[in-house]
Amino acid sequence: VEACSCAPAHPQQLICDSALVIRAKISSEKVVPASDDPLDTHKMIRYEIKQIKMFKGFQKLKDVQYVYTPLDSSLCGVKLEANNKKQYLLTGQILSDGKVLIHLCNYIEPWDDLSLSQKRSLNQRYQMGCGCKITSCYTVPCSVTTPNECLWTDWLIERKLYGQQAKHYACIKRSDGTCSWYRGDPPSEKDFIDISEP
Repeated sequence: VEACSCAPAHPQQLICDSALVIRAKISSEKVVPASDDPLDTHKMIRYEIKQIKMFKGFQKLKDVQYVYTPLDSSLCGVKLEANNKKQYLLTGQILSDGKVLIHLCNYIEPWDDLSLSQKRSLNQRYQMGCGCKITSCYTVPCSVTTPNECLWTDWLIERKLYGQQAKHYACIKRSDGTCSWYRGDPPSEKDFIDISEP
């Protein structure tokens, strides 16, 4: 069985690697040919979107009307609700012809599922950390090998990929060029652990 496989990555990394980051509603969907080549039998889903806010991608596009994704989930196609109600955070690539391509390896989340810190970090905090390297840590020992590195330990500590660090922290470059985790919002009472390191 062929399946789409993506290496897990911290939301900040996925945003840094994307050409486009927007908040949008999906107004309709339509299956279209993947290219103008009559021999190419692949199909894409073209989602018509209503862009609410663009966080990244201004240099290339001002307003995005459509995003494209493979029809087949084994080719990493994304299924979104096209009812004009649900808002999504969409990240993706901009192709040479100006089309926006999204797939399962991009960071695509319902807007309401994002934490307050994640929503705030979209404006600039994540992008301030794009020069930092976030290294996934699944087993101990794991250690920082360069000064501009943050260890992502959600899986190790919580046994889930998107835990506290993914939801509440950004890896930010400090004035001395080193990188460290920064908590974006004040912790709630029950989270009151050591704030400097997750």
